[in-house]
Amino acid sequence: MRFKSGLPIFLIGCLAGTATLADGVLNLYSSRHYDTDERLYSDFEAETGIQINRLEGKADELIQRLIAEGANSPADVLLTVDAGRIWRAEAAELLSEVNSDVLEDRVAGSLQHPQNKWFGFSTRARMIFFDKADVAEPPRTYAELADPKYKGQVCARSSTNIYMLSLLASRIAHDGEEAAEAWAKGLYENFARAPQGGDTDQLRGIVSGECDIVLANSYYFARGLAGDVDGLTSGIEGIGYVFPDQDGRGTHVNISAAGIPVNAPNRENAVKFLEYLASDGAQSYFAAGNNEFPVVEGVAGSSAVEQLGDFKADDLNLSALGEYQAKAQEIYNRIGYP
Repeated sequence: MRFKSGLPIFLIGCLAGTATLADGVLNLYSSRHYDTDERLYSDFEAETGIQINRLEGKADELIQRLIAEGANSPADVLLTVDAGRIWRAEAAELLSEVNSDVLEDRVAGSLQHPQNKWFGFSTRARMIFFDKADVAEPPRTYAELADPKYKGQVCARSSTNIYMLSLLASRIAHDGEEAAEAWAKGLYENFARAPQGGDTDQLRGIVSGECDIVLANSYYFARGLAGDVDGLTSGIEGIGYVFPDQDGRGTHVNISAAGIPVNAPNRENAVKFLEYLASDGAQSYFAAGNNEFPVVEGVAGSSAVEQLGDFKADDLNLSALGEYQAKAQEIYNRIGYP
């Protein structure tokens, strides 16, 4: 059963009714919306006999709903994209500690909260893409994006975008605030145009000739490889890509993550669901749904993701992306990056 996020808060309890307390029910609040998730959920139901009731919406909407519902919330699992968003739920004290040997064994330590309040179940890489025809020596590190030799060539999203906040937060965690600000200023001074659009629009900017170098998440490019993305797929052969910092700390990654709310009425079922998401079969569906990388070693991604190849990922614990999120926005505001 799927609920839409536009429903009034009180109506969720009415729809779930007394079933929210039943042994065979899991109430999932999810900001994911991929067709492959249907198989993911139906397999869990078939394996466990537990029915999933789903409420879909934007992560921030779901977090606000959890706050408003308080102790009466029917939510058993909160599923979001981006560590910065799951951190917002954690910061609001909405998530509880989960003790699971299965999750500890199968999810890398950098992809889980230090007190086990959330776990990552797929990753995406923040990559550098470039115009093969115009850029003979593309930047190989994030630091190089701020090099004046690339002035007027770079495109990226606005400073308020969660991906840009998370990237800068990672640099604050690694290098300190002063160095991170200098980098952000250099990056912004190299822009070819004012920040606009999403990651796909940055990649389209290479095809159209507006941008020579862009920052984008790996799955946006993989979508262009896998299917017919308007304004991208037709010119994708002309786009080169770099996994940054392969000779250093590795490429910045982010996650789709899930946690169990403190007031979950079906906590045992929720733990079963998180452990299921870490299983080999579920990992394939979960990651393929958005052309992301599985978190469990040895599980293959989609064919488009596999084309990107292997890379070294930054092992910074992703809780830092939330911890320094506000500071990252302060820096962007200070340098005038809109």
